[in-house]
Formats: sequence, C-alpha cells, structure tokens
Amino acid sequence: MNNVILLCSIIMLVLLFLKVPVFISVLGASALYFLLNPNVNAVVFAQQAITGVESLSLLAIPFFVCAGIFMNYTGVTGRIMSFCEILTGRMNGGLAQVNILLSTLMGGLSGSNLADAAMQSKMLVPQMEKKGFSKEFSTVVTATSSMITPLIPPGIAMIIYGSIANVSIGKLFVAGIGIGTLLCGSLMIMVSVISKKRGYLPIRTEKIKKVEALSTLKAAALPLCLPIIIIGGIRLGIFTATEAGSIAVIYALLLGAFYKELRLNDIVTGLRETVNTTASIMLIVSAASVFSWILTKERIPQQLTEWIVTAIDNKFIFLIIVNVFLLVVGMFIEGNASMIVLVPLLAPVAAAYGINEFQFAMIYIFNNAIGAISPPMGTLMFVTCGITKCKTKDFIKEALPFYALLLINLLIITYVPFVSTILIDIFY
Repeated sequence: MNNVILLCSIIMLVLLFLKVPVFISVLGASALYFLLNPNVNAVVFAQQAITGVESLSLLAIPFFVCAGIFMNYTGVTGRIMSFCEILTGRMNGGLAQVNILLSTLMGGLSGSNLADAAMQSKMLVPQMEKKGFSKEFSTVVTATSSMITPLIPPGIAMIIYGSIANVSIGKLFVAGIGIGTLLCGSLMIMVSVISKKRGYLPIRTEKIKKVEALSTLKAAALPLCLPIIIIGGIRLGIFTATEAGSIAVIYALLLGAFYKELRLNDIVTGLRETVNTTASIMLIVSAASVFSWILTKERIPQQLTEWIVTAIDNKFIFLIIVNVFLLVVGMFIEGNASMIVLVPLLAPVAAAYGINEFQFAMIYIFNNAIGAISPPMGTLMFVTCGITKCKTKDFIKEALPFYALLLINLLIITYVPFVSTILIDIFY
C-alpha cells in the first residue's frame, strides 16, 4: 500500500472517530489523495462524486424512506401493535414480546432502525414500565428488537450494500427474511425465559374471542401486505427492487386515503423528512464512490485479497477474523460509514474463498447491527437510552445476555450458510 493511501486512510479514520460527519470524513480524505497526486486528474473527483449517486438502484432509497414515513402518518403502527398483542398476548413477558414482533413487522414497512427504536421507546417502554417491567429491560428489548429492521426488506443497509458490492438487492431482501426471522424468534425465546424468571406477566391469560381476533387482523391486513407485494413483485418480475419503492409509496398513500388519517400537511411534512433523510444517505454514497475509485485505481482490493489468501488458507478462520474485526469496528464507527470503507475491500476476499456473496452480505450487515447497540458509540443504544432516560451503564449490564444471544446468532449465520441462502434457493 503506498504512503499516500495510508496517510489518507489514517486521516479518514481519525475524522470518523472524532465524529466528523461521514461524508465529510471520506470526501476530505479522498480530496487529499487527489491533492497529493498531481498525475491524477482532479476532475475525476467531481465525476465520481456525481456518478456515484446516479445508479438507478439507489432510487429505491428515497422511495422506501418516503413510504416508511407516510406509513407512520396513516395510523399503521397502532393497528399492527394491536395485531401483535393478539399473537403474543398470552406469552410470558407479553408487552416485551409485542415489542419484538412489532419491530419485525414495522421494519418491513419503515426500513429505518433508528426510527423504529425512537417510536417504540416513546410508545411501548412507558406501557411496559406500568406493567412492572424494569426500565433497563424495556430499553434493552427495544434496542435489540430494532436491530431486526436493517435485516429484513426493505432495509436501507441492504440497498447500500447491494449498490457498493454490485449484488442483487432483490435477492438480498429475500435473504434478509430468513435472518430477521432467526433473530426475532431467538429474541422472543430469550425474553420468555427471562420474563418467567422475573415474573413479567402476559398481557392476558384467557383465550381471545374469534370476533375480536378477526377484527384486529382485518385492521392490520392491508399494511402487512406491503412486504408480500414487494417480494412477490420482484420475484415474479413485475417490477425491480427500485420500482418496488415507488409501488410502496403509492401503496402508503392509498392506505392513508383509505384510513382517512393522512392529511395534506402530513404529506408535505413527510416529503420534507424524506428529502432530509435521503440527502444524508446520498452524500455518504457519493463519498463512497470517490473512495472506491481510489481503492480500485491503487489495486488495494486485489492486493489485500492476494495477501490474505496467501496468509490464511482456511475460509472459516478468515470468517472468524472478519467477525472479530467488524465487531470491534462497529463499537466505534457507524455501520454505513464502515460499509463504505470495508465492503469494497472484504467482499472480493470473501469471493476468493468461495463464500456465497449473499451469506457474506448478511454476515456484514448483522455485525453492523450488533455494533449499533454496542458501547461506546452504539447509535441504537444512545437513541433508546436518550428517550427512556435509562443510564448507559445499566443498559450495558442488562444487555449482557442479549449480547451472548446475538453472538450465537452471528455464529449460526457465519457457519450455517443455508440460513442466508435457503429462501433465495426457494424463491429463485
């Protein structure tokens, strides 16, 4: 690796650790590369920054962001929460189970883990505390369940990964269903065990009446159809992953009109939020494009692949090293930021070992999700604790068994490939 690249990389990492905005950190380091290399045309900097956001697949981001925001204004959350209460009400830790299932279902509508965490911290945690759950346990359940959001369609993390690594976003969506279901199921089992020990009661003990169950299901049926429409439409070739985003927006607007809860002011506010969120994501992608061009020009991925394959002759050892590395990185750097720098480097190496590209994508995104609740800089941890007023040290102490569960899930994803690929094989 030449000295200029090394210097630029160090500066970029220092800026990221200092919490300088991601796109400024990456673009700043990239600009330094062009300044220190007079033989490289500086016009390329601007070209790559612009062309990097011109990919059609990236249009899925503003569409899905917009659809998720509109869904929040249509009263969908309350309807789906009532549906979750029907399904989990008699389980140990009733409201905690609702929390997990709600994250899974709402994640398939919003695509944003931070939005999901903030919403449930405000809606469910106060109710959980009234029912006798501790503040720490309620906050940890909310944060860990919000990890499911980037793992299931239409998770923004999968769209960004697919764009950077040139992997089918539609197939990533399908792979994510299996991983999200695995995490949801294992979290519900753990919460049930802990709740039984602590005496956290179910929401109800008697069986619900069929009329009430059918009424609740009917109210939630239309919103729950959206993920099915997205995956089914992509698989049948009716529309692409990008076009699915526009379908999701139209569907959200139709739901708003049907429920008569989406006002003109909500649409204007939702569009404004969409522009702000999309702009921040696209700036990161633009910066990633410039940095990826630099890495490719300097042949860094190829050199790294050759070096690692020579030094490590076993793909399982490689995966252990990658997991440990990504877990440490995730403690300090936000997931999308690490994706920009590391995916162009690690994805070719994984391919050289014959690791399935969709499995590796799920491994990477799952590691990022764990980083989001890990100290010292976990974004989900800070968002939930900030809203619920839970102390960080109490959060970490309460989260220890959940960290152990997440590591077990990570090992399953890493060493049992069909967990990531079985649905792709079935659908495609």
